[in-house]
Amino acid sequence: MTPEEAARLPYRPCVGVMLINEAGLIFAGQRRDNPVPAWQMPQGGIDGDEKPKKAALRELREETGVTKDHVDFIAKAKGWVTYDLPPELLGNIWGGKYRGQKQKWFLYRFTGQDSQIDIATEHPEFSEWKWVTADEMLAAIVPFKRAVYEKVVAAFREHLA
Repeated sequence: MTPEEAARLPYRPCVGVMLINEAGLIFAGQRRDNPVPAWQMPQGGIDGDEKPKKAALRELREETGVTKDHVDFIAKAKGWVTYDLPPELLGNIWGGKYRGQKQKWFLYRFTGQDSQIDIATEHPEFSEWKWVTADEMLAAIVPFKRAVYEKVVAAFREHLA
């Protein structure tokens, strides 16, 4: 796919969740589908006419087993943030229909116990998980998503360790 063709493609509507614990550390999951270490926060597509906040809670449950009764809503980042897929992934992900994602990000505080986090979900996204600092999260994300994560960390910085 040429850069011109990619530029004509839309962004996939998506949500992201920064889940923090009482200490202000961030949930990071190791992606199962990446051969090199690729840690990220829970995120995923918005289904049909689903509202972003509802999608965020659904994605959180689907990827971590954490339900809405174990989180407190703290904040929503202003606006949408976007990223473009690198050339080697264009046309290979999401049926080649999107150039990248536009994401709405939400911050939730986890109020449960670590033992209630269960990444062995029906469709597992992560092979392992851990709590990390904002700097560790930024260092662990794949390079093409780093600018998004920098914006998300900046939006929620006052709540982080």
